[in-house]
Amino acid sequence: MSIHLSQKIYVAGHRGMVGSAIVRTLKEKGYENIITRTHAELDLINQAAVQAFFETEKPDQVYLAAAKVGGIYANNTFPAEFIYQNLMMESNVIHQAFVSGVKKLLFLGSSCIYPKLAPQPMAEDALLTGLLESTNEPYAVAKIAGIKLCESYNRQYGASHGIDYRSVMPTNLYGPGDNYHPENSHVIPALIRRFHEAKESKLPTVTIWGTGTPRREFLYVHDMAAASVFVMDLDKSIYDQQTEPMCSHINVGYGADVTIAELANAVGAAVGYQGNIDFDPTKPDGTPRKWMDSSRLNRLGWNPLVNLNDGLQSAYQEFLQRTTK
Repeated sequence: MSIHLSQKIYVAGHRGMVGSAIVRTLKEKGYENIITRTHAELDLINQAAVQAFFETEKPDQVYLAAAKVGGIYANNTFPAEFIYQNLMMESNVIHQAFVSGVKKLLFLGSSCIYPKLAPQPMAEDALLTGLLESTNEPYAVAKIAGIKLCESYNRQYGASHGIDYRSVMPTNLYGPGDNYHPENSHVIPALIRRFHEAKESKLPTVTIWGTGTPRREFLYVHDMAAASVFVMDLDKSIYDQQTEPMCSHINVGYGADVTIAELANAVGAAVGYQGNIDFDPTKPDGTPRKWMDSSRLNRLGWNPLVNLNDGLQSAYQEFLQRTTK
């Protein structure tokens, strides 16, 4: 095994949807020295515990995929937990990575970092140019802080200590390991669950909130994991050609969006629901469009492989496996 593949890699958040996909991708690429810790084994909010972990393990690389996440209901109900826990995890891991001599780190953010009314598609330089969506502002602020932590450590210690901390901002993700909770899930897992239950109950109609006209972009989680490893492994000179010191993060998107109506029909087809799909225009639509500009990443040589229909089929099969256990 090459020295490159033998590096010790710590994946924080390996039980989450993205973290578990990153572990699978690293193993597929031949990386064997991967270390993980469950929350019970290592509480990333505990500064002393994180310090002890890094002093003992001394990883060469870190993928920071750990986060407190949830849908609109959870963000609205627990704003203090969302900002505090995410800020603490990011601060502890990034700082202790630096202190222990980690040269390469990848921080995973979210598309919610961009202003609510950002021009579409949302480019990296739209960051901090307008007001955030109020429903998830605490979470977004924490994710912005993670980006700025990486930028700040690079600016102050990059040249003197040889560190290279990068950030990737995914669009809406779905796939194996997703959260199907009836109140805390995002749109695709929520629709998969609703259509599955409607099929099982032989309901004639499923009604979706809103007009169905808003447009959203979705990326299969295995593509996100592949992009994460791709960005981490890029030569610094190549990466720096597409970034700037004060705008160093990279968007990761599918490159196209769909209406909520098109998404609902695609999910219904993947699940095998045969009934009608209606929309309730008296309910809120939310932001008219959320679409990421991923041209920086595309210029670096990465493009997604899994289309929406194939990804939904795979996601539904994994949902079935989890619910029938």
